[in-house]
Amino acid sequence: MGSPPLLLAIDTSTAVASVALYAGQVLAETTWRAEQHHTRQLLPVIQRLLDLAQRPVAALEGVVVALGPGGFSGLRVGVTTAKVLAAVLDCPIVGCGTLEVIAYAHRETALPIRPILPGGRGEVATALYQREGERVALLEPPRLVELGALIAETTQPTLFCGEIAPEQAQMLQAALGERAVIVGPAQRVRRAAFLAELGWQRLQQGIVDDVITLQPLYLRRPAITLPRRPLTLTGER
Repeated sequence: MGSPPLLLAIDTSTAVASVALYAGQVLAETTWRAEQHHTRQLLPVIQRLLDLAQRPVAALEGVVVALGPGGFSGLRVGVTTAKVLAAVLDCPIVGCGTLEVIAYAHRETALPIRPILPGGRGEVATALYQREGERVALLEPPRLVELGALIAETTQPTLFCGEIAPEQAQMLQAALGERAVIVGPAQRVRRAAFLAELGWQRLQQGIVDDVITLQPLYLRRPAITLPRRPLTLTGER
């Protein structure tokens, strides 16, 4: 039996980004606050990980990428980079939902798992999962919802994880009490190692994506602002 393939995992779903190299085990990983600088920072970070692992980029045998939901620009950078690498290296690409990756990282619990990501406009992006063996099963599909509405519909003890701001954690705990099991700040940080592990499992099952048609998961359309009055050729309104 040959050695596991070398995988690169890329997650640029939000202001927090993470990249990992994986070959049956984590060879190198880094997670950082990219804010809005994914375009400038992603490729240098990937090269740094390859240098740390002493592997050339040509050694990559698969790319795993987080598909969102998340920020428009961050997701676009991560997914595009993954697709270009997979096409140039002629290797398989696997896309995984970001909420599923978060839930997978907390699959040891018997509670329903409620991953949360920033959704913008006063909303959060969320879904609901339940442990099923060594995987997580989807109970509710990804959606956008106000935190107050999410609290109102939480009727049983639930594990809350993901990018939960301190004020959101306080709100959940105050409203739900023992029904809200909230992971600590360190456990709320997404790690690309879990993304890589999930992608490796799918590759073992022969599940791969089409490098041409693979797209990010957006839960809302980007806001497009039009001029209030049409511009003339001279730039006057």
